[in-house]
Amino acid sequence: MIGIIGGGISGLALAHHLARRGRSFILLESSGRVGGAMRSGRVEGRLLDWGPQRARLTGHFAALVDGLGLRDQLITAPPGLPLYIYRDGRLRRVPFSAAQFIASDVLRTRAKLRLLLEPFTAAARPDESVEDCFIRKLGREAYENLAGPLYGGLYASDPGNMIVRLSLAHVLREFAIGRSILTPLLRRRGRVAPPDACSFVDGLETLPRALHARHSAHIRMNTPVHAIERDGDSYVLVTDTGRIEVQHVVITTPAPAAARMLRHIAPDAANAIETLTYNPLTVVHLHSTARLHGLGYQVSLAESLVTRGVTWNDALFDRDGVYTAYLGGARNLWIARESAERAGEIAVEEFRRVTGHDARVLSVAQERMPAWDRSWSALESVQLPKDIHIHASWHDRPGIPGRLALAERLADRLAR
Repeated sequence: MIGIIGGGISGLALAHHLARRGRSFILLESSGRVGGAMRSGRVEGRLLDWGPQRARLTGHFAALVDGLGLRDQLITAPPGLPLYIYRDGRLRRVPFSAAQFIASDVLRTRAKLRLLLEPFTAAARPDESVEDCFIRKLGREAYENLAGPLYGGLYASDPGNMIVRLSLAHVLREFAIGRSILTPLLRRRGRVAPPDACSFVDGLETLPRALHARHSAHIRMNTPVHAIERDGDSYVLVTDTGRIEVQHVVITTPAPAAARMLRHIAPDAANAIETLTYNPLTVVHLHSTARLHGLGYQVSLAESLVTRGVTWNDALFDRDGVYTAYLGGARNLWIARESAERAGEIAVEEFRRVTGHDARVLSVAQERMPAWDRSWSALESVQLPKDIHIHASWHDRPGIPGRLALAERLADRLAR
C-alpha cells in the first residue's frame, strides 16, 4: 500500500498513474476540496482561476486529458498571441523568432548587439546568482527587460536571490543548454514555439476534480496527517480518525505541512524544510472592457511598479473582460500586508497606467509561491528515511506539465 499525502495536482496525478499500474494506494487530503493551488470559481458570473491561469498542452497533459475524457471541455488559446514587456511607459512585444527580434523594440540596438557575445561567454556557474548569470551572459538590459521578468515571474521571486545550481540548472538541463543559452535557439532559426496554452471551459480546477471523481474510492477528504511513524518495515500515518499502515509514503503538500509531518520521524529533514522561503503574491482579478489582444504582460525589473505581470484571460480564453494581475512577490513584500481594498486600488491604477484602460476589481486573494531562492540550499543536506518520498512543486519542478511528467516517472519507480 502506498500512502499519498495531499490532494493537489501532484498527488492526484500520481494516484492516477499508480491506478493504471495496478498498485494499491490511499490518498489523504486535509481539506474538503482537491486541487491545491488549482482553484476555479465564478464571480458575477465570470470564470476566475486562482493560482495558475493556464497550462501548456504537452504530451503528458494531453494524455491525461484524453484518459479522463475531458477533450470536449478543453479550450486552447488562439495561435500566435503576443506577450509583452512593459518598459519606459510602453508595452513592447516579446520576440519569438529571429525576424521578430530584429524588429522588436523590447531591447535597444546596443543591447541586441551585446547578445552576439553570449555564445563566447562561460557557462552558467553553479554558485552565482541567476541575476549575475543573466547579466554576465546577456547584458544588463536583456536581463532587466527579458530574462529577469520572464524567469523570475515564474516564482514571484528575485533572480538576485536565486542561485544557479538551486533553481536554474534544472531548466538548462531540461532544454539541453550547455555553455550557450542562445546557440540552441539559433539552431532552431531563432524560433520559440511552446505547446499551446490551454484551460477548460470551467477553469483549470476541472482537471483535479476529474481525477478525484475517477479515483474517489481511494481518496479520503478532510483527513489531515499529523505525523508519520515507523512500525517495523512499514509506516503509520496518524490522522484524526485512526492510524493507516502503508509501505511507501509520498508527501505532496507545501513545505510547512511536510515539515510538520516529518518532525517525529526525520527531525533534521523537517528542520531544513522548515527554512524554505515562500513569497507572498497578491492576485487581483480585474474586469475591463479594454479588449486587449495577447497573452498579457510582464513588467521590466527596471520599473517601479508593484504589479509583476497581468494575464489577459479575456483574449486567452474569451473570459468576458477578465484580467488577472499579480502584485508583490519578493521585490515588494509589503503589499501582502495591505488591505484587499488598497491592493485592488493599486492594481487598477497600474493597469490604467500600463494599458490606458479603466478596470474594476472582481476579486483579491493572497497566494504563496515557493521562492526557489538561496534558502533552497537547505534541501541539499536533506536525507529521508527509506520509502518516504517527496513529490511537490517546492522539491522537484514547478509548473503543471512538470508535475505531470514527474508523477508518471515516480509511479514507474513505485510500481517496480
